[in-house]
Amino acid sequence: MTFAAIAPPVLFAVFVWWFSTGAILWLGRLPRATFAWSFGVASLVAAAALYALATSAGEASAESAYLAFACAVAIWGWHEMSFLMGFIVGPRRTECPTDARGWRRFKFAAATLMHHEIALALTAVGLVALTWGQPNQIGAHTFLILWALRLSAKLNLFLGAPHRSEELLPPHLAHLKSYFRNRRMNALFPVSLLAGLALAAMLVAGGLAADATPHDQVGASLLLALLLLGLLEHVFLFVPPPNAMLWGWATKTPTSSPPNPPARNERLSVTASID
Repeated sequence: MTFAAIAPPVLFAVFVWWFSTGAILWLGRLPRATFAWSFGVASLVAAAALYALATSAGEASAESAYLAFACAVAIWGWHEMSFLMGFIVGPRRTECPTDARGWRRFKFAAATLMHHEIALALTAVGLVALTWGQPNQIGAHTFLILWALRLSAKLNLFLGAPHRSEELLPPHLAHLKSYFRNRRMNALFPVSLLAGLALAAMLVAGGLAADATPHDQVGASLLLALLLLGLLEHVFLFVPPPNAMLWGWATKTPTSSPPNPPARNERLSVTASID
């Protein structure tokens, strides 16, 4: 597998990751009156992606690998929007009690996103079943990697990290910040990193195998790029993340207009009072 073969799928995966994340963050910061329209359009896109994923599962070509990857990201994006816009979250939407510790704190935290996690699990099972035994399983594998990375990131945030990117949360999910812990390190992070690197090594081996087809090489490159980006997001929990540089365009809030200058008569009255 040459650099010329790796570069296009890697660049494609990086662009899809960067743009889709920014677009979802931007939509989540619009007025809540827009959420129904945005989520409705996203639902149509996700339905089309599900259909394309099912129809492309029987084709093992480089193009079908790209298509399956993009479809899985679109379906994942629907789930992200459902959470960030507050449509599918959990039964608890209040801050964590200050005296909650241990298992009680974990139950409260799980209740804030329980329905979202169930929806992700059902979708993952559905995508695996949809592509089971088919030559093109890049879509299902993409979703499974995204799910595993997100679950790991959530657990790391719960256990504690110094850089939690709380500024990326929309205002209506501000209560989630109370479930994050501020710690320099936690015991799960090294395990998450090593497990991710082990899976990355397996993807590299699969892409470099002597009998690897163009579909295998493109698929392995797409999944590898996505996995490494997810591990980089894990690292950014413990070193300052460049969120402003990556997604500043998506997280800016409109600045308030400066107050109107006082009318001339008001300025004269203020001046007179000072004199």
